Amino acid sequence: MSDFFEPSAQLTDKGVLAMLHAAIDKASAMGQPQCIVVVDQSGVVLGSFRMKGARFLSLKSALAKARTTASINAPTTAIPEQARLLISGATQGEVTGLKGGLPIRFGGVLVGGIGIGSGSGDQDEEVARAALQAVGADLVSSA
Repeated sequence: MSDFFEPSAQLTDKGVLAMLHAAIDKASAMGQPQCIVVVDQSGVVLGSFRMKGARFLSLKSALAKARTTASINAPTTAIPEQARLLISGATQGEVTGLKGGLPIRFGGVLVGGIGIGSGSGDQDEEVARAALQAVGADLVSSA
């Protein structure tokens, strides 16, 4: 192996679509329309969907959740409660401690993050977990 690169894993297009479909199915079954955002490990959006009836501003929070969890390689709730308001303000809302953001990992390797918004925090996380399960990603516990 070279000293100049490391092998990495990436979520495929098929994987992104499977996650979006699973999230939509779970949210529909719950009766709670959601905004869903999937990003790669550097925060670039790979897929995004706003279900009919989901709050349009929740698309922004879903993106912040997806990028936050990919950045910290942990659930968004891992950000300490006392730091949440300050870090959100310092990043103009780009980083959030709101529930509903989970890292996407395979065999412990981070490939991205998923953020869900428009329901309660518990609903958002439940939808995110359904998307992770659909692609066989590692399931993480909430902080």
